[in-house]
Amino acid sequence: MTGEPTIRAGAATDVGLVRAANEDNYVVTSSVFAVADGMGGHAAGDVASGLAVAGLAQLGLAGVVRPEEVRRHIVRLNGDILAAAARNPEQWGMGTTVTGLCLVDFAGSPHWVVFNVGDSRVYRYAGGSMEQLTVDHSEVNELVAAGKLSPAEAATDPRRNVVTRALGSPTAPEPDIFVFPLAEGDRFLVCSDGLTGELDDGALASVLASWDDPRDAAASLVRAAVVAGGRDNVTAVVVDHVPAHTPPADDETAPRKVS
Repeated sequence: MTGEPTIRAGAATDVGLVRAANEDNYVVTSSVFAVADGMGGHAAGDVASGLAVAGLAQLGLAGVVRPEEVRRHIVRLNGDILAAAARNPEQWGMGTTVTGLCLVDFAGSPHWVVFNVGDSRVYRYAGGSMEQLTVDHSEVNELVAAGKLSPAEAATDPRRNVVTRALGSPTAPEPDIFVFPLAEGDRFLVCSDGLTGELDDGALASVLASWDDPRDAAASLVRAAVVAGGRDNVTAVVVDHVPAHTPPADDETAPRKVS
């Protein structure tokens, strides 16, 4: 794969003000940036989301990744979570969302793959504009699409946390996968619904515009969501495709894995 891009990333997570434990997990490597929001009660949600991000961290370790491999990998993760639950009956029924970005080879050049299962999200921020790249796999989103709920009603509907796809399902869910070219200056936000449940797109964009360092941006987003209510675990990963003329990153801002 030619023309390797310069990528910088930062991440932050917080248990919030209501939950007893943080069932979110995230991973940042040189080529994979993902968030998983676990469910299942007790410690099981944390286990499921941890398995998801640990598995995603393996992508790219064997060399060049192609788009179809991302999809196969996510489907295999579903089986890993089911197998773990079978070995530990107290974890039966655990599951997790998973969403993120992966650098892949497409037609001989680097591209992004955006992937999603569940209601965690990936946004693209570029040129002062915010765009949601993923589609929520949730009951309320389907009702909005069918014209049975307005977006404003969906934001407070009691079914807003019901997902229609998740890893850990008896039948492996089909992940949404799409490929698009890299563009210098693009900034991405990968986040759990604990962030988007507290901050609207305008507030997210404002924070992303306020911080150059992706670590500062991620930390500020999480702080803002906690201050706004912190009713759920909150996780944010901010990923920047740095323009070629940008000075080299130091050890504090170099791409790194966090698990």
